Amino acid sequence: MSKPASPSVSLIVSTYNWPEALNLCLLSIIQQKVLPDEVIIADDGSAIETKILIEKYQESFPVPLIHVWQEDDGFQLSRIRNKAITKASKDYIVQIDGDLILEKHFIKDHKVFSKKDSFVSGSRVIMNEELSKKLIRSNKINISLASKGLVNVFNGVRIPMLSRRMENYRQEDIYYLRGCNMAFWRNDLLKVNGYNEAFTGWGREDNEIGLRLIHSGIRKRIIKFSAIVFHIYHPEKTRAGLNINDQLMQNTAEEKLTYCEKGLNQYL
Repeated sequence: MSKPASPSVSLIVSTYNWPEALNLCLLSIIQQKVLPDEVIIADDGSAIETKILIEKYQESFPVPLIHVWQEDDGFQLSRIRNKAITKASKDYIVQIDGDLILEKHFIKDHKVFSKKDSFVSGSRVIMNEELSKKLIRSNKINISLASKGLVNVFNGVRIPMLSRRMENYRQEDIYYLRGCNMAFWRNDLLKVNGYNEAFTGWGREDNEIGLRLIHSGIRKRIIKFSAIVFHIYHPEKTRAGLNINDQLMQNTAEEKLTYCEKGLNQYL
C-alpha cells in the first residue's frame, strides 16, 4: 500500500509587539530542512516596527510571507488566528507563536506525523532569560541541548522513530495542549468554525477548540521526540480574564459543543 502524500503546509505565526523575537523565529523558518508552502503572520495589533521587519523579509523570503494585522484591542488571539486561518490556502495548518525558534526539522516532522481525522499538539523547550537575551543580541539561532540556559532539556530530544509510539500520551487530558505548537487539517477547523472569539485575554482558547474538535470526532494526538521548538523567555502574561475563559470552556465540555457562533464564519 502506498504511503499517503505529504500535505501542503500553511505555517501560522502569532505575534504581538516583539519584532526581536519574531526576527529569530523567521530566521529559523528560513533554515528549515523542509520549508512550509506559505507563512502567515497573525499580528494582534503590533506597532510599525513589526510591519517594517516583515516587509524586509518579504523581499527575499523563500515562500510567500503574508502579514495579517488587526488593530490593538487588547489580547485578541482567537480573532487574529481566525483571520489568518481564512488566508491559509494549504491543506494542513501548523500553528506557532512568534517567540519560538524552530529546530531545523520542525516542518518536516509535522508533515511526517500528520494523519487524517486528528489534530496535533507538541511541546517546547524553555530557554532562560540570559540565553534568550544573548540570542536576540547576537541575532543567532544556534541552539543545542548542551546550550547553557535550557530548562527542560528532555523536550528537545529528537528521536522520530519513537514519535508514533507516543501519540496517545496524555490523550484524555484536554489541558495538555500547547497552542504555540499545534497542527490541524484546514477542513477540520472549518467544520468547528475555528477559534471561539468569545475568548479574550490569555488562556484556554486552544483547549476549547481542542474540545470541539474531539466532540466532532477528530482525535487529539501528541507529538513527542519530534517537531521541537525553543521558547524565548518573556515575563508571564496577565491571567486576569482566566476565570471567564474557564467558564466558557466548561460550557463547551458540558454541552459537548462542536461549533462556536463567533468564529471563522465572520471572515469567509
